[in-house]
Amino acid sequence: MPAWLNDAVFYEIYPQSFQDSNGDGIGDLNGIIRRLDDIKALGCNALWLNPCFRSPFGDAGYDVSDYCLIAPRYGTNEDAEALFAKAHEKGIRVLLDLVPGHTSWEHPWFKASMQAGENEFTSRYVWTDSIWEEPAGYGSLRGISDRDGSCAVNFFTHQPALNYGFYRPDRPWQQPMDAPGPLATREAMKQVMRFWLDLGCDGFRVDMAGSLVKGDPEGKGTIALWRDFRAFLDREYPDAALISEWGEPDKSLLGGFHMDFLLHFGPSRYNDLFRCEKPYFAGEGDASAFVAKYLDSCEKSGGKGLICIPSGNHDMDRLSRHIPSHRLKLCFAFLLSMPGAPFIYYGDEIGMRYVEHLASVEGGYSRTGSRSPMQWDDTENAGFSTAPKEKLYIPQDESPNRPTVRAQRADESSLWHEIRRLIQLRRAHPALQSEGAIAFLSDGAQGRPLAYTRTQGRQRILVALNPASRPQALPVPAGHLLYCQGDAPTLVGDTLTLAPGSAVFMQLI
Repeated sequence: MPAWLNDAVFYEIYPQSFQDSNGDGIGDLNGIIRRLDDIKALGCNALWLNPCFRSPFGDAGYDVSDYCLIAPRYGTNEDAEALFAKAHEKGIRVLLDLVPGHTSWEHPWFKASMQAGENEFTSRYVWTDSIWEEPAGYGSLRGISDRDGSCAVNFFTHQPALNYGFYRPDRPWQQPMDAPGPLATREAMKQVMRFWLDLGCDGFRVDMAGSLVKGDPEGKGTIALWRDFRAFLDREYPDAALISEWGEPDKSLLGGFHMDFLLHFGPSRYNDLFRCEKPYFAGEGDASAFVAKYLDSCEKSGGKGLICIPSGNHDMDRLSRHIPSHRLKLCFAFLLSMPGAPFIYYGDEIGMRYVEHLASVEGGYSRTGSRSPMQWDDTENAGFSTAPKEKLYIPQDESPNRPTVRAQRADESSLWHEIRRLIQLRRAHPALQSEGAIAFLSDGAQGRPLAYTRTQGRQRILVALNPASRPQALPVPAGHLLYCQGDAPTLVGDTLTLAPGSAVFMQLI
């Protein structure tokens, strides 16, 4: 694993919503360059950029039409190269969002694959042999060209599925993983990775990483595929990081990914903590099913790689939509003290709100409210853009009390400063970093605190969190107070009593 991941704290940037540098109402790469010092001031030392390649933007850039060209609205390839270089000067790594499972139907590969005559792209996508047969289990495109066949899609209709083969082909048109077409697709994606790594990026977050090999319900073929990608990276780019959107660490980490996210879909029970009817960190829920699944994933992955827990992302409701503002600091005490690299979604560090009742923008639908422009200050458009308000690509939160970075940086008691302190604490204590071991002392069952120890070498730190509105008692080993959020705890003998809505870190003896 690249050594830099051990103390990495990531910041996810949705490029079109972060900072507009040219007044067109859309964020861009030069805007990100302008804000690198703000990101560094918070304490983050790594970025994940959502897709910034050429696209018709039917799905916010996840419908790629050219993998090796920055979308003009964001700038140029030279701007990307400048971003990598300037970020590195400040000690910040940069990951790009790779979408290997599908392209836009406007991609030249797909246009060539639609031709009736055979060519080098005929097998680049998953096509049946007859217009009358759809690929069972997948949506499809058909009747769109003279080619006799139906093409599988991965997500929206305009996103045809790239062909990495079938794990166990059972129809004439289903190609095995080692057929020439799937192997050519694999090599094409390696070339995309080489292109951006050679320009200076530090790795990739991989969209829908578990979807590549078809007919593979247990993920065995996809695991083998990613092991091949990982071997290629280890051989040619050993310092590059590979993070999966899979949500099943027992599969993704065995497949060679350095990290996997716990997500709002899949079996992780992540939603129990932040996004359900009664979230644990809102003070009423139960974290025990999450803890059980987390430990199960750790065991099944055999200690390989990192399991990462994000504050949110571009596909989820904003954290503040489900967690009261006075409990957001407690969420970050958890997020920044768990193993794996933390990920902070832009704006979550100031408690940006989900903007209700927005019309869908670029395939966002219900997700659009979590993608509104960043709120930097109290100037026009909250400092995001000099464009007229009606030209902003997504409307902003219009609340008179909307949070801003400037206001929170001026207030030592703000969420921004609390997150900054927690990042500094994490960076100062190896036990709290990505690879420190974890053992749970209390699993956050209904009415109970969430408590665990983090260990690295001889350093051992207890983290105890009580989101409930009543005090909670917890037997603890001997130690001294390292950090307290909320009212101070009381320690009588070996019993620690946590105040309501509080967090405590103790250095154990």
